Amino acid sequence: MLLDITFDLGAIDQFGIIVAIVGYIVVFVVLILMFTIYNSLPKVLNIKNRYKMRKKGEKECEECEDITGEINAAMSMALHLYFNEMHDVESDKMTIKKVSKRYSPWSSKIYELNPYFQNLKR
Repeated sequence: MLLDITFDLGAIDQFGIIVAIVGYIVVFVVLILMFTIYNSLPKVLNIKNRYKMRKKGEKECEECEDITGEINAAMSMALHLYFNEMHDVESDKMTIKKVSKRYSPWSSKIYELNPYFQNLKR
């Protein structure tokens, strides 16, 4: 049954080809646009920080601009370890205590949703 499937190139019309080409173009244009935005974002943020520092009259820090990925990874790992040590040490045991109540209006059958059926029972 699977071997009986054939692909007919004559069934593809111009509209299908145009939709496929436009779809590929849109995807690649958006990918290139996202790449340029994400690639230029640190530069824009550095310009904004330099402007704020000049406005305050502070001296620009040349070595603060070039923070490598290794330094960022070390800083994030140190922060992760620091914040995880803030929690108490808890045991891994869970206990479930069953609390039984005699009456609960939520599970009571005298309060039915439909008053039509209450009249039929009488």
